[in-house]
This record gives sequence, structure tokens and C-alpha cells, in this order.
Amino acid sequence: MVNEDRAHAMLVVGLLTVDAALLAMMELMFLTLALGVVPLPISALLALVSTPWLVRRAGELGGAGSASAPLIAWALTVAVLGLAGPGGDVLLLGDWSSLALVVAGLVPAAFVLGRVLRGKRTARSAPQAPPAEATAPASTPHIT
Repeated sequence: MVNEDRAHAMLVVGLLTVDAALLAMMELMFLTLALGVVPLPISALLALVSTPWLVRRAGELGGAGSASAPLIAWALTVAVLGLAGPGGDVLLLGDWSSLALVVAGLVPAAFVLGRVLRGKRTARSAPQAPPAEATAPASTPHIT
């Protein structure tokens, strides 16, 4: 049963990692979204919310090592597709919206990853309570 739970958790962490890469692709595609001449930072807002959540959830399921997988997948996808995108197109432009996307995706997720790592380290180094001894029920006086 334990191996099945571990396999299920690793499967979900893998799906969270794929989801991070897919979200990075979508965020890059909507990076230049504008309403007339007013740019809409939808990509940065989506990254601000989704990437830390994916890191936290992966940390809850698979531990500290697994928590970094969605962040790495997101960062690699943004870097590869943003700098050498499909057909050699550069999707990360040299403007504030590209910077906002990268900062909104990396910084909050890095803080969450640090919190996950710190929590696992604290749990590992915390002194363990001695196991509770089984106590026999108090004997009641027998009245005859």
C-alpha cells in the first residue's frame, strides 16, 4: 500500500511538472496581449499565482526534491522557448512585460521552495518524542 501511495504521489508530481511547462508555454504566448495600446499583464498574473502553487503542491506530495521539479520545468521552458522559440522567434522581448513574467514566475516560487526546504529540514532535525508507553488501566478496588 505504501508503494502504491508513493507511485501515485510521483505520478501527480510528474503531472504538476508537465503542467508547469504547459503553463509557461501559454504565458509566453499571451505575453504581448494588449487592449488597444494598453498592455495586459495576464501572463505575469498567471505565473504569480500558478507557479508557487505548483511548487507547494509538489512539495506536499513528494518532498523537497520533488518541489523543485515544477520550478525547474517552468524556468527551462521560459528560457528555451523565450530565447530560441519556435522557428527561431524570440518570445521574450526586451520590455517590462517579459521582465514581469520572469520575476512573477521565479521569485514567489523560489520563496515557496525555500519554505518547503526549510520545513523539511526542520521536521528532520526536530527531536523525536519518545514513544508513548502502553499503560495498563488503573485497577479498581474489587468490593465483595
